[in-house]
Amino acid sequence: MKNITVSLDDETYRRARMMAAQRDTSVSALVRRFLIELASGESETERLKRQERALRERIIAFRASDRLSRDEVHGRGA
Repeated sequence: MKNITVSLDDETYRRARMMAAQRDTSVSALVRRFLIELASGESETERLKRQERALRERIIAFRASDRLSRDEVHGRGA
């Protein structure tokens, strides 16, 4: 395992400590998680596609016939 040193201004470090405390973890753990995700090779596009697939899997009861008519959408009292 390798160690790294990162330099931050005081305000950034203070805010990072607050975020870590809110998540019940340490600043080192936050940085470690960030670097692991960064090095995993998943691009932003891949991440969004993965999230979309997960969301689509949760949609189980969609039918086109459940849609509102055009008049209903535009409040035309059809």
